[in-house]
Amino acid sequence: MADIESRTRVVILAGPYRIKGEISLVAGARLTDYMVESKGFIAVTQAEVWDLEGRRILTASFLDVSRAHVVVVVPE
Repeated sequence: MADIESRTRVVILAGPYRIKGEISLVAGARLTDYMVESKGFIAVTQAEVWDLEGRRILTASFLDVSRAHVVVVVPE
């Protein structure tokens, strides 16, 4: 039986940016598991990128976020 994926809304702090969007988790998986297993990038869909002063600077249907720049990731 194939793993069923679900979309999870997250907030990612990466340097001077706050990124809001969705990541795809296998049903029942934890966000921590996703981060441990991710390689160099995190695939974020329905992405919004904000500066730390609260201005939205970018929207994209797909955004690859470098794990090296991620400081915090939390469910929204």
